[in-house]
Amino acid sequence: MLDPQIQILFWVVAALLIAVGFAGLILPLVPGIPLVFAGLVLLAWAENFAYVGWLTLTVLGGLALFSYAIDFLAAALGAQKFGASPWAIAGAALGALAGLFFGLPGMVLGPFVGAVMGEFSRRASVKAATQAGVGATLGLLFGALLKIALVFTMLGVFVLDRLL
Repeated sequence: MLDPQIQILFWVVAALLIAVGFAGLILPLVPGIPLVFAGLVLLAWAENFAYVGWLTLTVLGGLALFSYAIDFLAAALGAQKFGASPWAIAGAALGALAGLFFGLPGMVLGPFVGAVMGEFSRRASVKAATQAGVGATLGLLFGALLKIALVFTMLGVFVLDRLL
């Protein structure tokens, strides 16, 4: 059993991790979902894993890992939905990856620029390249919404396991 003062400290740090994690869903370079996951693990630890155990934490860890797939696939699938070529889809995925290093503007423009460049590499028209870029950007925004839903799912799983 943890000392009550340590337990309170764990709760406070866990709450801070979760709050910063939520901010990280919008702010670039802040790993939102991993921070939320770390906060949930700390909450379980504060209660000696008596209510939320390793099985639930493993499921939550899997969901946190899935968030990385969302980041890279959302822009590429958005471009594909708008009829982009495989080159544009690959460009959108690479642009999303490169955009991570340039903050919020890079995260928004990276998939767009990558998709446009990929589409142009196959000698497509300006219209087709722009459509691919718009699709990649909309896919990125949809991915952000999916990650927000994923965080609420993680919190819901934790709370349900805690209460049941």
